Amino acid sequence: MTFPFKLSLNASTLFPFKLGVEKQIAVAAEAGYDGIELWVRDIDAYLEAGGRLAELRRRLEDSGIAAVNAIAFWAWADSDEKARRQGFELAKRELEMLAELGCAAAAAPPFGSVSDVPLDDMAEQFAKLAELSRGIGVEPYLEFWGRAARLNRLSEAVYVAMHSGVKDAKLLLDPFHMYTGGSDFEGIGFLNGERIGIVHVNDYPAEPARADIADKDRVFPGDGIAPSGRIAQLLHGAGYNGYLSLELFIEDFGGRSALDIAKLGLGKARAAYSVQTVG
Repeated sequence: MTFPFKLSLNASTLFPFKLGVEKQIAVAAEAGYDGIELWVRDIDAYLEAGGRLAELRRRLEDSGIAAVNAIAFWAWADSDEKARRQGFELAKRELEMLAELGCAAAAAPPFGSVSDVPLDDMAEQFAKLAELSRGIGVEPYLEFWGRAARLNRLSEAVYVAMHSGVKDAKLLLDPFHMYTGGSDFEGIGFLNGERIGIVHVNDYPAEPARADIADKDRVFPGDGIAPSGRIAQLLHGAGYNGYLSLELFIEDFGGRSALDIAKLGLGKARAAYSVQTVG
């Protein structure tokens, strides 16, 4: 067995510990991760408390881990023109901040009112977002949410990416969203690894049922019923060797420390996503 990926820690996993971004970075680095996904809201809180982006960037560089993606919420595809315009204004401000921080990418999920938005219109708006984002120096990762009214399946994300006309558009994959949205995991096998920006890794139990399961019910990779080993094989077969980012929303870790949880998650992700070698 081999592990052909790199590991990142999504800061959501540490939310129960109420850590600032500096401590999130320190924990991820000490636990042995290669990268971290920061949430824009946490970066904002750091700046509001008097922090500086240049100092935070130095902390990342000194820690030896990369800011591989950021979690942001922009109404880039909203059906309301005013909301969409405001979404793009917010995106511009936050993208400029992320570029100064040295963050490589930002997630672009179907945030806002999108139930009545045709996929072709969504593709057009994603093209505009990509032009804005890449012009600033940050790559947008098109994300689908299993519970979103639109853009909730892998097939829809592929359609939007293809019809956007964005050269080398990249997707953000997440087993939990594939499960809740009813995407076929085998669909990963139809992707080119170069079109995958990052993969969130997590698992889910058999109960609550698919219709009722929530983000807080996610469990560590290998602890649920997700076909993690098969997903790893499909990703590897597609030529993907980028980041797997542990994204959990567990509300209580029973007294264990943030570092303990980060190390536990790293080990479980590595074990669940190792692939069988040939020969």
